[in-house]
Amino acid sequence: MTLPTDTWRGSTVLRPGWLAFTGSAGATEAHAHAAVQVLLVTAGRIELSDVHGTRRPVHAAIIPTRTVHSLYGNADATATMLYLDPDSAPGRHVTARLSGLAREELGTWVAAARDLLPPDAHTRAPSALVEGWEPVAARRNPGLMAAVEALPRMLHAAVRLTDLAAAVGLSPSRLGHLFTTELGLSFPTYLRWARLRRVMELARDGANLTEAAHGAGFSDSSHLTRACHEMFGLAPSRLIQAVRSADLSKSPGEASRDA
Repeated sequence: MTLPTDTWRGSTVLRPGWLAFTGSAGATEAHAHAAVQVLLVTAGRIELSDVHGTRRPVHAAIIPTRTVHSLYGNADATATMLYLDPDSAPGRHVTARLSGLAREELGTWVAAARDLLPPDAHTRAPSALVEGWEPVAARRNPGLMAAVEALPRMLHAAVRLTDLAAAVGLSPSRLGHLFTTELGLSFPTYLRWARLRRVMELARDGANLTEAAHGAGFSDSSHLTRACHEMFGLAPSRLIQAVRSADLSKSPGEASRDA
């Protein structure tokens, strides 16, 4: 599939626990995020398709983690796309309310947006949406949370589950089980998501594609490219273009910059 190269233009906010893109939306290949995606169409026409081949225009959708989908925006399409880390409070809030539903079906994503998003969601800044979701009552296993906290400091090199488990005092099998049962992601999938977030952080700070790939622990640019296509349906150059200088210490409005 050949995708347009000039349709994804906008601004990106990168914050702890979530990131958001606001701007012109083009098309993607079939892909599956490690994050929970909240899609808000602000102009034009955007269609989503699911793994069953259902395709239709949407006004808003909430897409669970590891759910295969594609996106098609017309020439006038603009949107806000919010990606919630599965271990973050808003990510847990949304995921808990999708539990038990037909998560691979487009109709579920549209219904979830109708049920979970406020009526004025399309006019709110991404930070305001995130702040509106309170954490669910259930607490994560402390060993898993320690692993999630430790992982970013290890991304510059190869990360083995055995090493991470030893660092937090768990057996590899137990830690792998916790990633799957509590975050809904296998450890390798969560690791790829963490590396991609690191790529975006490095790109925000001025790194080129090769520098960002190595700094995030990808073996080479080809490895990064495969991961980007798998999780975003886009080449990494499109993400690099969108993520330009978002300072985590600033407010979301200050942090975004036109790509």
